[in-house]
Amino acid sequence: MAADFWASTQRRYWQFSKEQLAELRDKLDNEDKTLVQQCPLPDRRLLSHFFNTQLVKLGKRMPIRQQAIATAQVYIRRFYIKVPIRQTNPYIVMATALYLACKMEESPQHIRVVVGEASAVWSGSEHLPTKPSFADQQDVIPLDVSKLGEFEFYLISEMNSQLIVHHPYRTLQELQSTLNLAPDEISLAWSVINDHYMTDLPLLNPPHVIAVSAIFLALTLKPTQGGLQATIATAAALSNTPQLSKNTSSADNRAPDMTSNKVQNFVAWLAEGEVDIKAVVDCSQEIISLYEVLEQYKETTCKEQIAACMKKRGLV
Repeated sequence: MAADFWASTQRRYWQFSKEQLAELRDKLDNEDKTLVQQCPLPDRRLLSHFFNTQLVKLGKRMPIRQQAIATAQVYIRRFYIKVPIRQTNPYIVMATALYLACKMEESPQHIRVVVGEASAVWSGSEHLPTKPSFADQQDVIPLDVSKLGEFEFYLISEMNSQLIVHHPYRTLQELQSTLNLAPDEISLAWSVINDHYMTDLPLLNPPHVIAVSAIFLALTLKPTQGGLQATIATAAALSNTPQLSKNTSSADNRAPDMTSNKVQNFVAWLAEGEVDIKAVVDCSQEIISLYEVLEQYKETTCKEQIAACMKKRGLV
């Protein structure tokens, strides 16, 4: 699973522990504590959701494949552990990340097309902190394509030219026949993978762990199985597994709510394999936590806080 990942720059340079990520972000915040206090921003997951929705809006106008949007989200997350978000125009970062991701995913878009569509999506008073007069209104994305081109080199430099991203989609497709997954289960797992880019999981875990976690959630996030409550109970049962035991009856005893044969077969496969069960549980719980946080999401709040920060920094 994800064989090429193990020798990749993604694994060598862009996989971190939670502690390492926290340290990197604290270092950025400590560079200008006053700015951090003056420019509050939403919860990182809410901000990531905002970025995701904006990239999807932009992607639909060209159109762009989902994998390119996913790569762009990874680029943004990498960039913002190297550069303070409050010192940038996030809209230029999003447009540039998507432009670069399209190149890397072999679906290139002309720079003028990207700038034009980005300007159409993000121009206007709804992205500015106050409603300006016609004379004062400015585009969130500059129409000058040279600025996007310059920022592309900046983005590449901060990522040390390490641009290849390995995604969980491939592993999901490979496991479809192995685990006898139905089309609706594949579709739900695909959606979970899309959603995980709104978390730190792409920087914390290998793609195959994400894919297995998505399958786990797809099998348990069903109305007939109690939705989130069933998933949480199953994850708790898995987390109590002392080791990668091959005794499937033990797994069954620890998860009495797993009435589905398919779920039981998945747990048995997981116990017999070499996938890190603890990592799968951690990923699943992180994604469940994301869904709970997203209930608080308000796009207008994200827009206003980003716009206020940009205005304070003179970026609009």
